[in-house]
Amino acid sequence: MMHPFDLTGKSAIVTGGSGGIGFEIARALAAQGADVALLDKRTECLEARAEEIRSMGSKALSVKCDVTDEEEVRAAVNRVIDSFSKIDILVNNAGVAGAGSVDQVEESAWDAVVDPNLKGIYLMSKYVVKHMKERKYGKIINMASVCGLVGSKAIPLHAYAASKGAVVQLTRAMGASFAQDGITVNAIGPSLFRTDMTEAALFKDDFLNLYNELCPAGRPGNPEELHGAALYFASEASSYTTGQTLFVDGGWSAV
Repeated sequence: MMHPFDLTGKSAIVTGGSGGIGFEIARALAAQGADVALLDKRTECLEARAEEIRSMGSKALSVKCDVTDEEEVRAAVNRVIDSFSKIDILVNNAGVAGAGSVDQVEESAWDAVVDPNLKGIYLMSKYVVKHMKERKYGKIINMASVCGLVGSKAIPLHAYAASKGAVVQLTRAMGASFAQDGITVNAIGPSLFRTDMTEAALFKDDFLNLYNELCPAGRPGNPEELHGAALYFASEASSYTTGQTLFVDGGWSAV
């Protein structure tokens, strides 16, 4: 009997796959047998990451792609289909964080956060869903955030919170629309996790002490602690689950 989390024979796209949470999710998928295409606009270590996936026994593809550029997205999706023949799983992970209050943040800074976090999901899904509908099968995982559910007194994250709240609702809407096409759409909502992006900005004593005091778990998350949620949504274990957001947040959203 096949293990419910087995991904042998499946092929996946992970955006923002060159590091941090994206690469951790890619590793988790590959460990269960999936072939993985890593998409990222940062190319410094992209092929090296793909080689790490290959060392695990899976096929891997590294593709330069800015998820806010429609032509790059279209070309990247076509390249993955040409290489893997199909796309079973799409992980919309690419995104950025950014602090700022609506009364202070410049329009360009607002767009720099909202576009990759929300428009990127729209564009990637636009081209992958067409392919998944033809095959009557697909698993889409969007990266939301606990900031899409609750506010923050410590730091004004207005553009980030707005974008991630929209991801939660977009996930519901897509899940409802595509269920009869054999496509499930779910989201993961992390709280603070240690990554290259958060290390420099947030892992400072004052903020970290405050976070640890407020978070029921008393600590930030480690990227590998997202493996379970990603594998659940990517596999047949979640065949009757769609439109949902699983908050992997150390209990932050529970209090």
